[in-house]
Amino acid sequence: MARILVAEDDDTIRDLVVRALTEDGHELTAVANGAAAFDALNQQNDGFDLLLTDVKMPIMDGIALALAAGRDHPDVAIMLMTGFADQRERAHGLDALVHDVIAKPFSVEQIKGAVREALVQRH
Repeated sequence: MARILVAEDDDTIRDLVVRALTEDGHELTAVANGAAAFDALNQQNDGFDLLLTDVKMPIMDGIALALAAGRDHPDVAIMLMTGFADQRERAHGLDALVHDVIAKPFSVEQIKGAVREALVQRH
């Protein structure tokens, strides 16, 4: 399956996403902020198929991460997660770069389906 990098500062949501996507057979790397995610992207040298990131995080937010990842790793599909309407609006300007913005809270099936769709459209 796919190699997925998850950037989410909320431990509960990060654990839920990792568990759900591991059930679908994906290989997951999970970090707690955008800076750690960007480091992981650079260390893996385009080894990830999908970046799934929260928008609102400390150190480097998901918008800055998406912009940097899109610039330096254009083959990686990008999805954003947010529970804030104003953050969703910020993400709308990234339509050409970001596959989808999934609203929190989401169910296990919703995140699995959104990731499947992003990976299919990536190829």
